[in-house]
Amino acid sequence: MLTSKQRSYLRGLAAKEDTILHIGKGDLGENIVIQAKEALKARELVKGKVLENSTLSPQEVCDMLCKECKADGVQVIGSKFVLYKKNELKPIIELPKKEKKK
Repeated sequence: MLTSKQRSYLRGLAAKEDTILHIGKGDLGENIVIQAKEALKARELVKGKVLENSTLSPQEVCDMLCKECKADGVQVIGSKFVLYKKNELKPIIELPKKEKKK
């Protein structure tokens, strides 16, 4: 689970990322899920877009991919969404630490 500080940090990083997942008329097929898993493993942070001819909303796609890939949804804005999943073997992104409650 991401904190708001970590989510904010990831949103800043995602602004510079290219959109690599495109969900269209075929909706969320097995190929898209495989592509998302591979991209998350390689990059940790993935930006996607839901095209106008899709029957799913960007929030639905984000939620489904989060469930399938065991990832965290960073944001959904307009037709775009951002996913994050830490690579346990070779982490690329260093998240801000969670603050301990006093």
